Amino acid sequence: MVNSVGSSGIFQPLEGDDPRAIAGYRLTAKLGAGGMGKVYLSYTPGGRPVAIKVIRPEFSEDAEFRRRFKQEVQSAQRVQGLFTAPVIDSDADGPSPWLATAYVPGPSLSAAVAEHGRLPVPTVLLLVAGIAEALQVIHGAGIVHRDLKPSNVLLAADGPRVIDFGIARAADATSLTSSGVTVGTPTFMAPEQAAGSAISPATDVFALGQVAAYAAIGTPAFGEGTSHGVLYRIVHEEPDLTGLPEELRELVGRCLAKDAADRPSVAEVIELCGAASGQTQLRRPEDWLPSAVAADITTRTAAPAPVQTPPPPLEAPTAGAPARPAQPPVPPAQPPVQPAPAVPPVPTEVNHPQTPPPGFGPAAYAPTVGATAQGTPAATGPTPTASAPTVATPAGPTATGPTAAYPAAAAPAPQPPKKKRKGLVTALVLVCLLAFAGAGGGVVYALMKDNGQTKKDQADGSTKAKTSGASPTPSADPTGTPGGDGTSTPAAPVQDPKPVDFKDINLPDDYHLSMADESMKPTNSDNDTDVDFSYQDNSYSDDQVSTDNGKLVLLNPGEQGSLDTCRNETRFTESILTKQLTKGAQICLTTDYGHVALITFKGFAPKSDPSSYMTVDVRVWRNAVQPKQD
Repeated sequence: MVNSVGSSGIFQPLEGDDPRAIAGYRLTAKLGAGGMGKVYLSYTPGGRPVAIKVIRPEFSEDAEFRRRFKQEVQSAQRVQGLFTAPVIDSDADGPSPWLATAYVPGPSLSAAVAEHGRLPVPTVLLLVAGIAEALQVIHGAGIVHRDLKPSNVLLAADGPRVIDFGIARAADATSLTSSGVTVGTPTFMAPEQAAGSAISPATDVFALGQVAAYAAIGTPAFGEGTSHGVLYRIVHEEPDLTGLPEELRELVGRCLAKDAADRPSVAEVIELCGAASGQTQLRRPEDWLPSAVAADITTRTAAPAPVQTPPPPLEAPTAGAPARPAQPPVPPAQPPVQPAPAVPPVPTEVNHPQTPPPGFGPAAYAPTVGATAQGTPAATGPTPTASAPTVATPAGPTATGPTAAYPAAAAPAPQPPKKKRKGLVTALVLVCLLAFAGAGGGVVYALMKDNGQTKKDQADGSTKAKTSGASPTPSADPTGTPGGDGTSTPAAPVQDPKPVDFKDINLPDDYHLSMADESMKPTNSDNDTDVDFSYQDNSYSDDQVSTDNGKLVLLNPGEQGSLDTCRNETRFTESILTKQLTKGAQICLTTDYGHVALITFKGFAPKSDPSSYMTVDVRVWRNAVQPKQD
């Protein structure tokens, strides 16, 4: 994202072809435009300014770009660093893909150098150290920036901010770039990018050296001109560092090494910055920027959010994706209250407890029929804190408010509790009568509880456990069960679920497995939320396996994989680099839905195979642990 200064000023007015709203975000000004799209200023409902980047139509029409864009944005949302602008919202499936980041009130490095000239050495050292810290977090999320350049570095009052990380990779896969179109400028590319070789975190270190030279000299290290000429010099010639201060020569020289293996890591870059400044640890003063550059920050401070007026028409929402309203909707007027018809009293021989136990009752089990008084579908599922419903007595209706549209059953006279019979648990019967006002009909849902037995999914109520066909883990009553002679007999011990084995699963790149699937076949559905175990063959970074619905643990060599081992291990992570896997390595997976799996790595696809995949064995124990609660 670039807060660029255009000919019309920093906050440019919207033009005829600019949208007025994106998915509920009002656009108030245009901040700039780049190779992949335009950037607009908007505000959250709470009034915080955000920068929204709308992707160009040329890329939007490419299905592969959308897939990569969605994948990269999901990775970028995991990046939470002090020197990055966090991604807070996005949509890859709408008419125009877009993403929103926190708005940074500061000029880009390219704008600052163009307007005020090169920066002093102390500022450059703090700049490079901050960018290096940002790259540490970005690389830690499995992302290589690929497009680190002065226009993607913003200068804020408390340090630099790196933006647009990882998005260039989405463009690399499109038909546009495959036919020769280059995204961004080649001036700050690394030799391996220019030569079409493998991309790695060292690619960003080379670009960081170029950014440092540009900030200190005021011109690109490999000059300017045609793309072919610049790329040739990057690959075959040495940089022109004339005018580079002595304190920066080792730092810049090592970063600009032609061979990626000779470049320092980002951690070493930070150490080099500290050594060049004469300190063991850099301390960032509030006035780290020259006064002329710092003055630009105040001119870029976004005005308070404008007064909300009725929003303009929004883009058509994506199927399955809720719209993001710019302001709370105005609730419709309540319909007039209709008297609730009297309902015959419930037979007195049926017990009606005043407060149903958790997980039971009509709210938990009876399907809701009809719609609420406002016209929206009635909510289903348990209501943890629901109060007693308004009821109509035989003497006449007394219901008021919205609940009058759904008169409840008449409340029976309180009955004294019946005594328990020896050796048996009294059957608990819960009956809910629902009558429709004006419809003249009623539906009665009666729920029966078996003697002393409650299914696990009923007892849990709101538990997220998925029904995969496997029986849930049996539970035992620790207090025992009363015997026929009045004594208490110990309950049976909890039994572990039986494992289910799946052998030689070939899991392709960008495919995933769901532990609840009976067939355990890889799938790549973008709408599948059950991404329990996935494999990514990253052409730009280290390959990895990951989970979106649980935790992974890579077992130590020699550690015996079992259900008990997976239950007890707590060295949790959400991703594991495949370079850490050797043949026979075992990974414990515990899903949010209570399933436990032991995944055994068997190897990768042979080089002669056109497909990229890994082969694994999976042993899964379904419903083996307590599911994660919402």
